[in-house]
Amino acid sequence: MGKIFKSVLDKERKGNFLGKTDQFVPHVTNEIKEKIYGIVKEENAELVFIEIGGTIGDLENSLYLEAVRQLKWEKGDDNVIFIHLTYVPIPTGVNEQKSKPTQMSVKLLNEIGIQPNVIVCRCSEYLKENVRKKIGLFCNLSEKNILTGKDVSSVYLIPHELRKQGMEELIEKKLKIKINKKKNEKWDKLALKMNNGFKEKIVVGICGKYCDLGDSYASIIEALKHSAVHLDIGIEIKMIDSEKEDIEKELNEIDGIIIPGGFGNRGWEGKIKTIKCARENNIPFLGICLGLQAAIVEFSRNVCDLEADSTEMNPNAKDNVITLLDEQKGIVDKGGTMRLGAYPTLLKKGIIQDLYETKNVNERHRHRYEVNPNYHKVLEEKGLIISGLSPDRKLVEFVELPKEKHCFFVATQAHPELKSKLEKPAPLFLGFTKAIINNKNLKSKKI
Repeated sequence: MGKIFKSVLDKERKGNFLGKTDQFVPHVTNEIKEKIYGIVKEENAELVFIEIGGTIGDLENSLYLEAVRQLKWEKGDDNVIFIHLTYVPIPTGVNEQKSKPTQMSVKLLNEIGIQPNVIVCRCSEYLKENVRKKIGLFCNLSEKNILTGKDVSSVYLIPHELRKQGMEELIEKKLKIKINKKKNEKWDKLALKMNNGFKEKIVVGICGKYCDLGDSYASIIEALKHSAVHLDIGIEIKMIDSEKEDIEKELNEIDGIIIPGGFGNRGWEGKIKTIKCARENNIPFLGICLGLQAAIVEFSRNVCDLEADSTEMNPNAKDNVITLLDEQKGIVDKGGTMRLGAYPTLLKKGIIQDLYETKNVNERHRHRYEVNPNYHKVLEEKGLIISGLSPDRKLVEFVELPKEKHCFFVATQAHPELKSKLEKPAPLFLGFTKAIINNKNLKSKKI
């Protein structure tokens, strides 16, 4: 929402509205629609999926709901389908499915001009026939348009559940399109395989400082799951608190280590200790964003014999191997110093290029500090391969150790986990998982 408001205010300052009063409707809602149409044009999209989070009635999503209400009238009824996700609780001791929350949320939607075409009711069990009839009657829908979003053991089973109940047919009929259902078979096969379990598993440690929050490293965990299921192996994630003093003990039963992204110096030295352990003991290692920066500091200290640190953690570091670039230092607004979004990288021959199967890659970024260009030479002279640089060869994007030195020691300044999919795992995560299997000499066999 901040981006939308800023864009509207910037346009007003430029005189785009010719002195007219800026209003939530139409100026803000028009900006939301322009963003949607812009994505359609950029991607040359045939079908666009728009998810509006939150609860109906929240102030935070009211302008987005108004914008998509207008979309229906702009694009035509046959070109828009509204699918409403709601909740059907079963209160303890009552043992009865309650439809009142669904009725009230649909009532609120109707008041703002949106009539759901399909309602998906989140519930711990399939909706009873009388409850479906009641919801359909109240919401002006046929019973076949009322589906159950049944609780399942894995999020990847949800599409299969909805397809079983006729979701694809409802979409085809409303939008007058034809869905290629064979494309979904690969997804279902992988999801069911993941759910059924495996004979053997690997244990991956994620060393970070946000271990108490289950969703802190959700994208990394899912990228690991995508890779493991493709290799027919089970995976167990072990969260390692980087603030613990005896962190080395936590690594005894770990098959591979990931240092994820983050900001600030809390747990910084614990991450460096963990990387040192991985490098010296031939444990597969993958560094993400801050993980690359920590790997550079660890290598600089223990291999290059430098008094190294990041200026983010220690502004007075003698060897500031991680620092702000000169062009960033004069910027007061911290947001202006960050690299956000996708950036191109040129890869040299090595492990990472083999994994991507190309010399040119684009990955998403969210960080502020960079590897200091003044130290590129000494790092490479001591055996670290800077395998990916920005096109101007100033910014380090990927580093690795050669195969003869380590089974898998790779780090990136980017966030490749954000592009990982169940059908197509992120290359670095797939390579990391393969390295663990090879290192353990496992035979991945499904039960």
